[in-house]
Amino acid sequence: MAGIRHSKQRDAILDELCSRTDHPTADELFVSLREQMPNISLATVYRNLSLLANDGVVLRLTCGDTADHFDGNTAPHYHIYCRVCHRLYDVDVHEIDLINSLANTNYNGLIESHSITFYGICEKCYNNK
Repeated sequence: MAGIRHSKQRDAILDELCSRTDHPTADELFVSLREQMPNISLATVYRNLSLLANDGVVLRLTCGDTADHFDGNTAPHYHIYCRVCHRLYDVDVHEIDLINSLANTNYNGLIESHSITFYGICEKCYNNK
Protein backbone atom coordinates (compact mmCIF):
# COMPACT_ATOMS: atom_id res chain seq x y z
CA MET A 1 0.00 0.00 0.00
CA ALA A 2 2.76 2.36 -0.98
CA GLY A 3 0.58 5.18 -2.30
CA ILE A 4 -2.45 4.62 -0.07
CA ARG A 5 -2.84 6.17 3.36
CA HIS A 6 -3.90 3.89 6.16
CA SER A 7 -7.28 4.25 7.80
CA LYS A 8 -9.05 2.11 10.36
CA GLN A 9 -11.77 1.17 7.89
CA ARG A 10 -9.39 0.46 4.99
CA ASP A 11 -7.21 -1.70 7.21
CA ALA A 12 -10.29 -3.60 8.47
CA ILE A 13 -11.46 -4.21 4.88
CA LEU A 14 -8.04 -5.49 3.87
CA ASP A 15 -7.70 -7.67 6.99
CA GLU A 16 -11.14 -9.19 6.44
CA LEU A 17 -10.47 -9.88 2.77
CA CYS A 18 -7.05 -11.40 3.43
CA SER A 19 -8.51 -13.71 6.10
CA ARG A 20 -10.89 -15.24 3.56
CA THR A 21 -10.46 -17.65 0.66
CA ASP A 22 -13.98 -17.38 -0.76
CA HIS A 23 -13.42 -14.37 -3.07
CA PRO A 24 -16.31 -12.29 -1.70
CA THR A 25 -18.15 -9.47 -3.42
CA ALA A 26 -18.16 -6.00 -1.87
CA ASP A 27 -21.66 -6.67 -0.56
CA GLU A 28 -20.54 -9.89 1.15
CA LEU A 29 -17.56 -8.13 2.72
CA PHE A 30 -19.86 -5.34 3.90
CA VAL A 31 -22.09 -7.84 5.73
CA SER A 32 -19.06 -9.36 7.50
CA LEU A 33 -17.54 -5.99 8.36
CA ARG A 34 -20.79 -4.66 9.84
CA GLU A 35 -20.42 -7.16 12.69
CA GLN A 36 -17.18 -5.52 13.86
CA MET A 37 -17.77 -1.99 12.51
CA PRO A 38 -21.51 -1.20 12.69
CA ASN A 39 -21.03 2.31 11.29
CA ILE A 40 -19.19 1.32 8.11
CA SER A 41 -21.13 2.11 4.93
CA LEU A 42 -21.42 0.05 1.78
CA ALA A 43 -20.06 3.02 -0.19
CA THR A 44 -16.94 3.00 2.00
CA VAL A 45 -16.39 -0.70 1.30
CA TYR A 46 -16.82 -0.20 -2.47
CA ARG A 47 -14.58 2.88 -2.54
CA ASN A 48 -11.79 1.25 -0.55
CA LEU A 49 -11.90 -2.04 -2.47
CA SER A 50 -11.63 -0.08 -5.70
CA LEU A 51 -8.69 1.90 -4.33
CA LEU A 52 -6.93 -1.26 -3.09
CA ALA A 53 -7.54 -3.07 -6.40
CA ASN A 54 -6.32 -0.13 -8.48
CA ASP A 55 -3.14 -0.02 -6.38
CA GLY A 56 -2.60 -3.80 -6.82
CA VAL A 57 -2.99 -4.58 -3.12
CA VAL A 58 -5.96 -6.90 -3.83
CA LEU A 59 -7.29 -8.56 -6.96
CA ARG A 60 -10.58 -7.58 -8.60
CA LEU A 61 -12.06 -10.56 -10.42
CA THR A 62 -14.79 -10.00 -13.00
CA CYS A 63 -16.52 -13.16 -14.16
CA GLY A 64 -19.53 -12.00 -16.09
CA ASP A 65 -22.06 -12.02 -13.29
CA THR A 66 -23.29 -8.72 -11.89
CA ALA A 67 -20.72 -8.26 -9.13
CA ASP A 68 -16.94 -8.14 -8.99
CA HIS A 69 -15.26 -10.56 -6.59
CA PHE A 70 -12.13 -9.68 -4.61
CA ASP A 71 -9.12 -11.71 -3.56
CA GLY A 72 -6.58 -10.73 -0.93
CA ASN A 73 -4.08 -13.21 -2.37
CA THR A 74 -2.19 -11.37 -5.10
CA ALA A 75 0.35 -14.16 -5.68
CA PRO A 76 -0.01 -15.74 -9.11
CA HIS A 77 -2.77 -18.36 -9.03
CA TYR A 78 -5.84 -19.44 -10.98
CA HIS A 79 -9.56 -19.57 -10.30
CA ILE A 80 -12.65 -21.49 -11.30
CA TYR A 81 -15.99 -19.69 -11.52
CA CYS A 82 -19.01 -21.89 -10.82
CA ARG A 83 -21.80 -21.13 -13.26
CA VAL A 84 -24.35 -22.61 -10.82
CA CYS A 85 -23.60 -20.90 -7.48
CA HIS A 86 -21.62 -17.96 -8.98
CA ARG A 87 -18.74 -18.45 -6.55
CA LEU A 88 -15.02 -18.29 -7.29
CA TYR A 89 -12.59 -20.88 -6.02
CA ASP A 90 -8.83 -21.20 -6.21
CA VAL A 91 -7.61 -23.97 -8.52
CA ASP A 92 -4.45 -25.77 -7.53
CA VAL A 93 -2.54 -25.55 -10.83
CA HIS A 94 1.11 -24.69 -11.10
CA GLU A 95 1.57 -21.27 -12.65
CA ILE A 96 2.12 -21.42 -16.37
CA ASP A 97 4.97 -18.90 -16.67
CA LEU A 98 5.79 -20.17 -20.15
CA ILE A 99 2.52 -18.72 -21.43
CA ASN A 100 3.93 -15.17 -21.08
CA SER A 101 6.94 -16.07 -23.24
CA LEU A 102 4.76 -17.78 -25.84
CA ALA A 103 2.43 -14.78 -26.05
CA ASN A 104 5.37 -12.37 -26.32
CA THR A 105 6.70 -14.14 -29.43
CA ASN A 106 3.81 -12.76 -31.50
CA TYR A 107 3.37 -9.44 -29.72
CA ASN A 108 5.40 -6.29 -30.29
CA GLY A 109 4.91 -4.95 -26.76
CA LEU A 110 5.76 -6.62 -23.46
CA ILE A 111 3.46 -9.11 -21.74
CA GLU A 112 4.35 -9.19 -18.05
CA SER A 113 1.65 -11.38 -16.52
CA HIS A 114 -1.57 -13.23 -17.22
CA SER A 115 -4.83 -14.11 -15.50
CA ILE A 116 -6.78 -17.29 -16.15
CA THR A 117 -10.25 -18.10 -14.88
CA PHE A 118 -11.78 -21.46 -15.64
CA TYR A 119 -15.56 -21.71 -15.93
CA GLY A 120 -17.57 -24.75 -14.92
CA ILE A 121 -19.31 -26.29 -11.93
CA CYS A 122 -17.76 -26.40 -8.46
CA GLU A 123 -17.48 -29.67 -6.55
CA LYS A 124 -20.38 -28.87 -4.21
CA CYS A 125 -22.80 -27.99 -7.03
CA TYR A 126 -21.60 -30.92 -9.13
CA ASN A 127 -22.24 -33.39 -6.30
CA ASN A 128 -25.71 -31.92 -5.67
CA LYS A 129 -26.90 -32.63 -9.23
